[in-house]
Amino acid sequence: MWCPSLNRKVYVLRIGHRPVRDHRVTTHVGLVARAFGADGIFLERHVEESIIKSLEKVVETWGGPFEIVKTVNPRHTVREWKRNGGIVVHLTMYGENISDELLNLILFQNKDILVVVGGEKVPSWLYYESDYNIAIGNQPHSEVAALAIFLDRLFKGKELTREFHDAKLVVIPQKRGKKVVKKE
Repeated sequence: MWCPSLNRKVYVLRIGHRPVRDHRVTTHVGLVARAFGADGIFLERHVEESIIKSLEKVVETWGGPFEIVKTVNPRHTVREWKRNGGIVVHLTMYGENISDELLNLILFQNKDILVVVGGEKVPSWLYYESDYNIAIGNQPHSEVAALAIFLDRLFKGKELTREFHDAKLVVIPQKRGKKVVKKE
């Protein structure tokens, strides 16, 4: 838990991964989850090992903490999360549009948050078992973009200046050019 003001865990559950076809998108869901403040990600068991290795390498190089967990059954993961007192937020274009009021409702509960992002076909049970179905606009869009916007609003932009522990490389922001330094 890196954000003391939020004082709860935030994890992402990626469901609907189609092997080979969704390799890049699922990797990007993991990268965005980490960079935008989530504490970890649940990936379905059939996700390619190369995706997991790629995310682990990012954590090793650029720092963490960020946990990568394989789940055998996403529905069980959702139910277990809720059973342990957390809330489930499903990002979907069919949900209620994101608003400050909706975010405040989520934050007011002071519970751990599981953010679910799906692929092309999301199982219908998710719409009913989620505590919140939230849309980042009611038009077709990328689950990666939706996750980035949701996490940014949830953390109120604080995730953009987060310092990662045990980073081997760090970007030094520049007006022009790029500068990456090895950390001692």
